Amino acid sequence: MEERSNCAPHSWNESVVLDVKPLRSLAPMYPAPLGQKNTFSPPNAPPFVCVTTPFGSFTTESAFPLGFCPLFPSFAASHDVNQKPVDANFVNDANGFARASEGSDINGSLHNASPSPSFQTPPAAIVSFNNEGPLASGASPPSGRTIKRSSCSNSIHIGNSETEGSNKKKIKTRRPKATGGDLSLLPSSSHDPREPVEVVLMTFDALRRRLMQLDESKRLRPDLKAGTIMMSSDLRANMVKRIGQVPGVAVGDIFYFRIEMCLVGLHGQSVAGIDYMTARFGNEDDPVALGVVSAGVYDNEEDNVDVLIYSGQGSSSKDDQKLERGNLALEKSLHRANEIRVIRSAKDPFVLNGKIYIYDGLYKIHESWVEKGKSGFNTFKYKFLREPGQPDGIAVWKMIERWKQNPSSRGNVILPDLSSGIENTPVCLVNDVDDNRGPRYFAYSTTVSYSKPITSSRPLHSCMCNSLCMPGDSNCSCLHQNGGFLPYSPNGILISCKPLIYECSVSCQCPTNCRNRVTQRGVQLHFEVFRTRDRGWGLRCWDAIRAGTFICEYVGEVTESIQGVEYDDENDYIFQPRHADQGFKWNYVPELLGEPSRVDLSEASKPLSFIIHSKNMGNISRFMNHSCSPNVFWQPVVHDHGDDGFPHIMFFATKHIPPMTELTYDYGPSSADMGDYVQSRRTKECFCGSVKCRGFFG
Repeated sequence: MEERSNCAPHSWNESVVLDVKPLRSLAPMYPAPLGQKNTFSPPNAPPFVCVTTPFGSFTTESAFPLGFCPLFPSFAASHDVNQKPVDANFVNDANGFARASEGSDINGSLHNASPSPSFQTPPAAIVSFNNEGPLASGASPPSGRTIKRSSCSNSIHIGNSETEGSNKKKIKTRRPKATGGDLSLLPSSSHDPREPVEVVLMTFDALRRRLMQLDESKRLRPDLKAGTIMMSSDLRANMVKRIGQVPGVAVGDIFYFRIEMCLVGLHGQSVAGIDYMTARFGNEDDPVALGVVSAGVYDNEEDNVDVLIYSGQGSSSKDDQKLERGNLALEKSLHRANEIRVIRSAKDPFVLNGKIYIYDGLYKIHESWVEKGKSGFNTFKYKFLREPGQPDGIAVWKMIERWKQNPSSRGNVILPDLSSGIENTPVCLVNDVDDNRGPRYFAYSTTVSYSKPITSSRPLHSCMCNSLCMPGDSNCSCLHQNGGFLPYSPNGILISCKPLIYECSVSCQCPTNCRNRVTQRGVQLHFEVFRTRDRGWGLRCWDAIRAGTFICEYVGEVTESIQGVEYDDENDYIFQPRHADQGFKWNYVPELLGEPSRVDLSEASKPLSFIIHSKNMGNISRFMNHSCSPNVFWQPVVHDHGDDGFPHIMFFATKHIPPMTELTYDYGPSSADMGDYVQSRRTKECFCGSVKCRGFFG
């Protein structure tokens, strides 16, 4: 079972040596111009490690994607550039929304900065306002502001002690060495601030999964170790502390670890519930609250989706809470009326004692008071009211809770269970858009049908494990077929995308609950098929979906050729196993762990010559629409026969997916983009709305 931690990545015992191997120093490899396959390295280039992102290789005018922090630990200047004041144009309003001035990106990172081999920890954030005034929305920015950029957190945690902000004397700690030379994600041509956030989160989770796979028997903390590597390598986004919305982070986004919020700049405190920075008003320094996390540690009131009664920080079981640090920042923000980010939490139903953090948007504090707690000591209370006009956050979760308790409360249901009881959970058919009463008839099935019997000279693989297949078992043949590692985590999360996964077969001696039988157990999530506004029917889930979670199998009639398949307006239910993006990267970056680069190994499967036609029979997979920026990918899996040329097509989550988010995968390029590939279904116009939309798909 995967474990999680709320421990700060900056919290460590100086006597403990981290088991992190150094990275190799390489000459920088730059992406070749479009249309060329090779990369190039300029002569006399300084050594560093070039990290391939899940979004592939791109070029851009600046050194980094919009909203992504530079990955150089420090600069060539003799003093820390983070201490250099920036002009008033850096912040565009009194609410503190950061805006990059000319010559810097949105994170305030200077272009063309030379890397320095040393590392300097940036100081705590201090925003200076020469003219005193409230941080209210729409107020004109005072002149002469200066910002000292900070690291992810301006607090240092050692054991149970804590020093925050500038109110206490800083305790010097030893920062772990970076894992090698300066790291740099390949720049992106996109100016979408969400892309660097997704790059960071996917890189972190891929690294965490790999560390869990390597250290599973030692029961180490892969999330803590991955966070340390990411932090020490400056693989982060939105390093500048800011009031208000964070670029690239949307209301409703979910996180499974506190460190994830820290890495993307949503919440700078990896343990404390109140994030704040120091602001200067005239000649006075005041703390200003930036965000709070309501994680169930304190006695908060969260029943109302627009109101949060938040308890101050500090133990109230032994003494009265003090008006200091985070509590003082909240009190000051009450009078300053600045917006505060609120992160709520929910129980993770698939992990014991697990939590899911939900970004619920911007709030303002409307009142505060002191009341006696259950222990008899004084506790600070703050009433947060949600700002109007924002997308739903925790309200979606509350709504789904009511639906699960009483499915009839879900309105506009056409059919309570589209699967007629075949799936483990009902799949309701709903239409909130128009009067359409449902898709044309098809036979619901959870298994594929082959037009011709599968014949293979290769025998069906099998293991002789009497109990469960276990990591490190040298006698497990299924382990050997999968490269020496089980492909799934203890709670069924796919660890790495592979050309082909071998699950335990019917010939294996292990029981049906073996962790190497994930996809054979069928759908475990609660789905609904819904009517979209412009793309027919779609698929979404009532549950939050973690990256690497099994979604479903693509079910239909398997044939060897697309020729002879009759096309009409309703015959778009065809799956062709081809990868639209050959540069798709979902796995961990080997260089971050000091492992050799695996440039010769592809995550994509080998070419497959069959198609799956689901017009007449299929399951929920036939309703997944196309997107040029999908949140689902397919993975070939074999478990019931020995022919690698006809694997099952299994879908997994590319990233964390909030509830009621449409599930999509990339159908592939259009016929024109495929060149001489003649066996392609007809080209259709794309309406995915992604900033990366290709315009057409095939």
